[in-house]
Amino acid sequence: MDNDTSVTSFVMLPYIQLEESRLINFFMFLLLYVLILAVSLVLIAVIYADRTLHEPMYFHVCNLAANGIFGSTGLLPALLTLLMSQTHEISLSFCVTQVFCLHSYATVEFTILAVMGYDRYVAICCPLHYHSVMSVSRISKLIAFSWIYPCAFFLMYLSLTLRLTFCGRFIEKVYCVNFELAKVACSGRSLINIVGLASIIVFILPQLFMIMFSYAQILRICVQSSKESQLKALQTCGPHLLSVIIYAVGSFFEIIQSRFNMSHVPSGTRIFMSLYFILFPPLLNPVIYGLTLQSIRSRLFRTCRTKC
Repeated sequence: MDNDTSVTSFVMLPYIQLEESRLINFFMFLLLYVLILAVSLVLIAVIYADRTLHEPMYFHVCNLAANGIFGSTGLLPALLTLLMSQTHEISLSFCVTQVFCLHSYATVEFTILAVMGYDRYVAICCPLHYHSVMSVSRISKLIAFSWIYPCAFFLMYLSLTLRLTFCGRFIEKVYCVNFELAKVACSGRSLINIVGLASIIVFILPQLFMIMFSYAQILRICVQSSKESQLKALQTCGPHLLSVIIYAVGSFFEIIQSRFNMSHVPSGTRIFMSLYFILFPPLLNPVIYGLTLQSIRSRLFRTCRTKC
């Protein structure tokens, strides 16, 4: 086979620009990874240990934290390794594995947020029927759906990428994504791009509709309620809205980078925009829910006082 069509590894170009400060970056990203694991595991442990927190909303919070661990683990160990590498190369098989992990993380995250929006809608608009609607059986199915549907669909999409032959060896991001693999393919880019746009619509529209419908109904109820009820609804929905906004900002950064020419933007800004999507939601979501939900905050402070 010709050498131009037998590429089995890729050079990650941004790491070349990070060589001068590799040690600082290594310890900074290592600290970020430890923090993500720590805040996520503490949140999950607090909810698991307190039986009063075994409610549908907190199961979804645990699911969100678990996905954050999954996404950050799909990125950061490889990033730390490539930072200290001399060649900054990544094998094709590992690159494809990372593509699956990071795309799955992104789609599972949005699906979980959509399910959490539905949960808030039921809690506020149908409070008397909340526990019958959000039963243990229903929660189990929703959690399974949040993972199986995105991962299974993306596996079908990824099967198209695996059929490509790659001619280029240089990837212009700090991690592998499907769009970057399509850019270095010898042929078949158009089909991958079309299917990629179609999959974005499939993954965005249903979840976006569920979130918008849920909050439209919540807003309708709040307009007709007292100020005390409005404040309670805001406290209940506030953490979820913050998580959705953080996710939306990351999605915007990622779409802008993937679909438009960003060569005029400084490399440090491009790297930050790439990493925001995978680092900030897993880091901030557990902090948001841990500090804003009084039941979790009280349990956490009570545990800290007991240990002290």
